[in-house]
Amino acid sequence: MINWKAVAVFVLAVGFQVAFAQELPRSSESALGWLKKMTNAPSLHNYVGTFVYYADNHVETSRITHRVDQAGEHEKIEVLDGVQRIVFRDNDEMKCYLPESKRIYTEKRWFRKFFPNLIPHSFESIDENYYVQELKQERVTDRLSQVLLLNPRDALRYGHQFWIDTDTGLLLKVAVLNGKEIVEQFAFVQLNAGISIDPDLLKPERTFIADEWKVTHLVTSIPKQGELRWKIANLPPGFKKITEMRRNLAEKSTLVDHIALTDSLATVSIFIEPIGNEKSTPTPGFFSSRGAINIYVRLIDNSKITTVGEVPLETTKLIGDAVSKY
Repeated sequence: MINWKAVAVFVLAVGFQVAFAQELPRSSESALGWLKKMTNAPSLHNYVGTFVYYADNHVETSRITHRVDQAGEHEKIEVLDGVQRIVFRDNDEMKCYLPESKRIYTEKRWFRKFFPNLIPHSFESIDENYYVQELKQERVTDRLSQVLLLNPRDALRYGHQFWIDTDTGLLLKVAVLNGKEIVEQFAFVQLNAGISIDPDLLKPERTFIADEWKVTHLVTSIPKQGELRWKIANLPPGFKKITEMRRNLAEKSTLVDHIALTDSLATVSIFIEPIGNEKSTPTPGFFSSRGAINIYVRLIDNSKITTVGEVPLETTKLIGDAVSKY
């Protein structure tokens, strides 16, 4: 059970830290240059590799095949542990195959991030929220990397440490930090870059096409300004709205309003759906997820507001509580 009084006290403490955070210097052009090289790298290089995700004593291994041509970026990500999942991506169009249940989900990638492409948006304002610091060079998966530390300028966001391949600029490893604690980590354990890749390797197997699969198209529509009838007032410093949309999400019987925010690195999504005539009323409060993701649910005007953020729990609550109707 959530101790709301303790949470309130902690949020006030966070506000105090934000107001009186120690002033950090501006990031150097050299450090920001490495960040730019890392951001551009996936659109410039072919690569095949195996990476590991670690958080909360959970380890998951995936294989990635990434090809670039005149038409853009094409990618295949296979989860090698547990239930089989395969994601195919052509630029922003994605298809997720679940062979065990013979289901396919298609959707457009608006801002979803996949390792090693973790900063898909413009990062010109990243220095406003993080002090990007060059550290030493280290070897990762037998490749020389430049280590960057992104120190948050306040208590509203996590820190990050990047290991960037000095040759290609590809992100080889990343750790999300809460102080000195590692919240989650991605790391290549094997990587071949700058190689030729057969386009057929990025297509579904013939058995996937021949068998009867249930296809669900997760469609998104962009409403006119103010059509959603929801607003987010008093956003925490450094966060801005990327987009707002209306979506049909998997396992949802009604359309869901979706507002997305970013601070140029972390993303936060707010999902708003009518409560309707459910058999049981949704439970408000905090819900645990794996790694850096925190979830906060509140009820307002017969609607359920779910805030999902790559930010500390207190920041997730601040954003969720700022949602109101026009």
